[in-house]
Formats: sequence, C-alpha cells, structure tokens
Amino acid sequence: MNAGPGKPSGGGGGRRRRRGRRQHNQRGHRPGQGLSRENKDGIYTAPMDHSYRAVLNGGNNGHKGGGRQRPGFAPQFAQPEPEPLPPTEDANSRIFAFVEDLFFMTKIQETARKLNVKVEFVKSDKDLSDRMQQNGEEKPSLIIFDLNNNGAKPLTLIPKLKSKLKKGTSIIGFLSHVQGDLKQKAHEVGCDMVLPRSAFSQNLPQLLRRHGAPDDMDAAVQ
Repeated sequence: MNAGPGKPSGGGGGRRRRRGRRQHNQRGHRPGQGLSRENKDGIYTAPMDHSYRAVLNGGNNGHKGGGRQRPGFAPQFAQPEPEPLPPTEDANSRIFAFVEDLFFMTKIQETARKLNVKVEFVKSDKDLSDRMQQNGEEKPSLIIFDLNNNGAKPLTLIPKLKSKLKKGTSIIGFLSHVQGDLKQKAHEVGCDMVLPRSAFSQNLPQLLRRHGAPDDMDAAVQ
C-alpha cells in the first residue's frame, strides 16, 4: 500500500506544492522591489508630492488658501485710497463714461463724489460731442467704455474717437475676465487699456483721480 501509486503521487504533489509556494514567495517579493524602485525614481514619493504642491501654491509656504492661487501670480493687495482733489464747482468734466450697467454707474458716481471728480455718462457719439462742445477747447482726459454696452457700439466708436482725439485722451474699457476675444479686438481698434471688471473696480479711484485732476495738477498726480 505504501509503495502503491498513491505515494509517489502524493510525494510529487507535495513537492509541487512546495515549489509553488517558493515561486509565490518570490513573485510576491517582486512588487515590493518594484515599488522601492519607483520611490527611488521620484514617481510617487512624499518629497515629490510636497514640491509639486509648493509649485502650485506659487511659493506660498503651505499657508491656507494658497492652493487656489495660480502659479506665478503674486497675491493682490488692496491699494490705499487716494486723497480727494480740491473741490471745484465750475470745472468742466474731464471724464466721460459709456456705461449703463447700474452697478458700475453707482460705483463710478460714488467714487467720483469721494474724490471731488466730475464724471459724465453719455450714450452715443453725438451725446459726447455735445458735451465736448460745452467744454470748449478742452478735450476729455479719459473715456471709459463698458465693452459689453452694445448700445454704444464700442468697437465701432473707439477708433473714431481715437482718430479724433489723438493721444490727448486715454480710452479704457472693462469686460468679463473670460472675454479674451473681445479684449483683443478692443486693443486692435485703439483701446489704450482693457481691464477685467474686478481690476477696473480695484483701480477706479486711482484712475479717476489721475484723469480728473486739472492740467496744472497732472504732473503732481502722476
């Protein structure tokens, strides 16, 4: 019975099982070795992860909220409010705005009031020409365009004004930050500066004070 066919078969089966276990152990060891090599190569290691996050954070040293900042962009800080200009009742308006959005109209009016700057809102080329004739020989210092004000047709009107007023008048437009094509077209037709709405709001006090100052104050303001 012990020498029967069952014994060699059982022994051979045991040896096969042992060989199978040894092979399994060798194979089971290889993934660990592969992971170690991957770690050494810097594919998925903690230092790699931290350095990558630091680049995304724009060198923010891990401060909270830094992950939302775009790489290469420094944090923006609020600019100090400029000093108001001396009040003048009979001065001509040097700033005109083609703006019909109620939010920006209110913001421009309130900022101009604080700075003692006169801003007039106009709707068309004729409206602007009539106001300029009332000012005599004095040309506007600044014309503001809401580039989404379709009633004013900014892309058609800007080159006409630029040709007529030359370099004595700055033309600034504002739009949504996602309107890249409109921004490019505005520059092409002669707009001196095109700002996203947020940047326009942030810089509005400095723009109004600079361009609303009388000629004899321009050098000091700039």
